[in-house]
Parts: sequence; structure tokens; C-alpha cells
Amino acid sequence: MKKLTLVTALLSSLAFVGTTAHAYQTEVNGNYNYLDPDNGSGVSTFGASGTYYFNPVQTRNAPLAEAAFLDRASNVSAGGVYGDNSGTKNTAIGIAGEYYVPNSDFYLGAGVAREENKIKNLNDTKTTRYNAEVGYLPAPGLLVALGLQGYDTKNGGDDVDPTLRAKYVTQVGQHDVNLEARGVFGNKDNKQYYVAGDYYIDKTLSVGADYQRDKALNLDQWGITAKKFLSQQVSVDGRLGFGDDYNTYSVGASYRF
Repeated sequence: MKKLTLVTALLSSLAFVGTTAHAYQTEVNGNYNYLDPDNGSGVSTFGASGTYYFNPVQTRNAPLAEAAFLDRASNVSAGGVYGDNSGTKNTAIGIAGEYYVPNSDFYLGAGVAREENKIKNLNDTKTTRYNAEVGYLPAPGLLVALGLQGYDTKNGGDDVDPTLRAKYVTQVGQHDVNLEARGVFGNKDNKQYYVAGDYYIDKTLSVGADYQRDKALNLDQWGITAKKFLSQQVSVDGRLGFGDDYNTYSVGASYRF
């Protein structure tokens, strides 16, 4: 069974809210994801995550979705995913952290996760995944990071590969734009590519598109995304994904305090 990336469904008829400055220090998120293959049964998963920032994040006049990045807010986070479909159980739990070195333009990031797949009448598969990166912010709103990404499957294979990531938030005319790209440059089929862009209609509402490819998982998918802050604290988001022989849908909601 194919593994899922988090998937999302588009939103419409969303009301405008103001963007006066507001600080927050914690954000929690929940989401529902569904994979709809052309052949076979659909697959559902549920996810939840939380992020704690060491100092209050100042939203100022930035897009609300990019406030933590533009404020260079160091943080720790934890999350999990669970699915139980036709005798197959998938669980994952992980922790991560980001640290913006004070009085400098350097950045450090790392994470580790544990995945377990249980298939009825077959052996369980347990995999530990980890990553670490070092980055630099040469200009306001721009991050470039180099790192390593690896995995270790119990009684199975393991590998470590180099990664390169960039993120840039800037203004185009009167509107904000977010651009992202990431690559994993492994041997043979262990290569991953991801590019995405978000256009902010205002500080609370964005629409975007992405493309992701993972040769190891035979993943090749385009996506359409949207995110809306209903207030300074509450947001909803969605994504539609289009693959060669399946579609994916996801909806999520977040709360800041």
C-alpha cells in the first residue's frame, strides 16, 4: 500500500478578518486525510501536531501564516499520524526543533520520527526517520539550508542522503508571496523533489500550488492549496492532490494561543 503525504481539500466563501498585531506562543493543529485510488479501497488517516515557541511570536504586518518564519521564532514541535484501513494500521510519532542563532543569520533544524506499519497476518514494519540541517538567512525572508536525511528499518535497510532546502517570503506589488523548494539527493531511486508557492490575497488568505516527487514511493503529484485565518487565533486549510492513478484530499484546522 502506498504511503501518504499529508493531503488537503480547497476552501471557499471565507470571510475577511483584520490583521492588527497579535502575539502567540503555542499552535496546535488537527487534520483529516483521504487517498482515493483509481483501483482499490480508499485510505484515511488522522493527524495532530503542536508547536511551542521559546518566545512570543509577533505577527506585525506579515501574512499570518508566515509570522513565525519572518520573526525567526525558535521552537520545538511534536506530532503524530494514525490510520486503520482494512486490516492495515499505520502510526507515526515524531519530534522536531528549529533554532535561529541569536545575533546572527544562522539556523539549525533537526527532527526524528518513528513509523510502524501493521498488516494483518504479516510481520510489522518499524522505521526510524531522522534529519538535521544547517541554514543561513542572507536576506530578510530568505533561508537556504543544507542537511542530511536518513532512515533505519528494523531488520531491513538504512540510508543517509544529503538535502538542500530554500524558502523565500517577499512582496510582489502589494501582495506577499511564499516560495519553497527542497531536494533529497540519494542513490538510485532514493531521490525526492518538492516545489511550492503561495500567493497571499491578503494577510489572512492564501492560495497556492505544489509539486512533489518521491522515486522511492513512486509518488508523482500536483497539488492545489488554500489557507484562511478566520481570526488571529483560528485558521483552516485544505489541499487537493492529483496523481497518475489516485487523488488525495485533506482538511485541517489550527489554533494559536
